[in-house]
Amino acid sequence: MEHYDYLIVGSGLYGSIFAHEARKAGKKVLVIEKRDHIAGNIYTKNQEGINVHKYGAHIFHTSDEEVWKYINQFAKFNRFTNSPKGFYHGKLYSLPFNMNTFYELWGEKDPLKVKKIIADQIAKEHIDSPKNLEEQALKLVGRDVYEKLIKGYTEKQWGKKATELPAFIIKRLPLRFTFDNNYFNDLYQGIPFGGYTGIIEKMLEGIEVRLNTDFFANRDIYQQIADKIMFTGCIDEFFDYVLGKLEYRSLRFEEETLNCENYQGNAVINYNEYEIPYTRIIEHKHFDNSVSPKTIITREYPVTWKEGLEPYYPVNDEKNNSLYQQYLEMAHKQNQVIFGGRLGLYKYFNMDLVVKSALNLCREELIK
Repeated sequence: MEHYDYLIVGSGLYGSIFAHEARKAGKKVLVIEKRDHIAGNIYTKNQEGINVHKYGAHIFHTSDEEVWKYINQFAKFNRFTNSPKGFYHGKLYSLPFNMNTFYELWGEKDPLKVKKIIADQIAKEHIDSPKNLEEQALKLVGRDVYEKLIKGYTEKQWGKKATELPAFIIKRLPLRFTFDNNYFNDLYQGIPFGGYTGIIEKMLEGIEVRLNTDFFANRDIYQQIADKIMFTGCIDEFFDYVLGKLEYRSLRFEEETLNCENYQGNAVINYNEYEIPYTRIIEHKHFDNSVSPKTIITREYPVTWKEGLEPYYPVNDEKNNSLYQQYLEMAHKQNQVIFGGRLGLYKYFNMDLVVKSALNLCREELIK
């Protein structure tokens, strides 16, 4: 049986960066992946001449020059600017909350008058110490913005009423008093030409990769064939849920190919009404201006996670964070295993922070 310096469990962005850097450092590496493809949740597949984001929209954005230079080794990026829209009761509103949004809400183009409208709405609520997410949001932005653009979307995303969610989930809600629909303030942003899968393919060049391979199906063997394991799955599953299960939110994607060139005229439209079961519709060709006589859309439905479903988002409330800290103490005692990624670290990362975190680990682990 072959022996490896590192076994990497999971071929998403975090695991693939570590695998790439380990190989560069002269280490013998094996990557195993339970799915039938590499790239984890950033997997893109070309269909009808369109690069389809199979697990939801992924837009790379960062102000970290080191991260931007690193990722650009593997692909060139376009200049996509994320400017989603929010749909509520038959009308579209600009996101993030900016002067375009406020004009669409109230027909007001004067920033000072807009600030007064918001301040007056906040004052009417008489909320000093918010007890839940709803009260926190009302204290930050007032009732119009909250009810039309936050409430329904948030309740669908979390699977709970806003009055049942803790206030700390929304620490701030940025309001821009300029006519700027750019969702991200980051210096660098875009989507790779050819999709994200190509990036991971380049990272894993020359590395042995086994697909359709579940670590837990042959755990005893895999723990023997490598000096160290880089584990990017759920940390509580690694420990057989011995302290209890952490909570996650899952997603269901409903993909449809349409015989038209343009369905909604924008890459992302959020659906803010609670009565509409999906949170957004993605039209993939608008991410990179793909030319095709057809278009492909994906409706995204939040789902309560249970075993067997893909865990997409950690539920980072006080209860779960406390439980994670107990698992982290157990992890610190594992000399053979390194935990990484959003599931291993039980933390939601934007892609740039995944890159940063993985590179920091590589410096600690590989440069000795």
